[in-house]
Amino acid sequence: MAEGNQGNGVVVELDDVHKIYRSGEMEVHAVCGVSLKIQTGEFVALMGSSGSGKSTLMNIVGCLDRPTHGRYLLDGQDVSHLERDQLADYRNTKLGFVFQSFNLLPRTSARENVELPLLYGTRRLTNAELREKADEVLNSVGLTGREDHHPSQLSGGQQQRVAIARALINDPEVLLADEPTGNLDSRTSVEIMGIFQQLNNHGITVIMVTHEPDIASYARRNVMMRDGAVKTDRAVKQRFVATDEIAKLGGAESEADEIQP
Repeated sequence: MAEGNQGNGVVVELDDVHKIYRSGEMEVHAVCGVSLKIQTGEFVALMGSSGSGKSTLMNIVGCLDRPTHGRYLLDGQDVSHLERDQLADYRNTKLGFVFQSFNLLPRTSARENVELPLLYGTRRLTNAELREKADEVLNSVGLTGREDHHPSQLSGGQQQRVAIARALINDPEVLLADEPTGNLDSRTSVEIMGIFQQLNNHGITVIMVTHEPDIASYARRNVMMRDGAVKTDRAVKQRFVATDEIAKLGGAESEADEIQP
């Protein structure tokens, strides 16, 4: 990961993007003419109430869906009309995903969950190389010693750390997080936002969907959506995670320590 923050060019560019879903004769305009540029190294929160279009827009940015109209350039490449296999290649090489529900395989260790994207990628690694890479990334999110634990042996915060490690395994340029703290308590949410800030400080672009203003305050830029369109787009004074801030959230041990090996 490259050191540094913003100002290294545009990595995500949406130009008059529309997404229309059709059901019979009905049309639902989920995204309506969104134009947006995100620079390499930014930390952006996509905000809005349910039905505002933020998740649909995230799916387009994540190459999980294609716009009905308009252009989407990812790292300078127009991916608006690529075939499914081509989109999958871009997802594997350029993007990492973190979801609210973690999406971990329940009967698989943390290490094996993290290795999974490498098995579907173009890089061919030996078992020893897979293990070394996965352990390195797990260590970077604070899970040294938990590599062989299954999800049921991990707290919610630890499971989300595994999910973040899995998203990082292919060295993505952009990390996409969809309500990453939605299933976590306040204390653990702050810890997870601290990880995102550390990754962003090392040059990874972070785009996060959230409906919580407190969580959005940890980003550098807030994009508010309503009725499928961008209502406001502004830089914000970033709230930084400090170790004493986590301590102030409660007297008990962190959730990350609640479940023992």
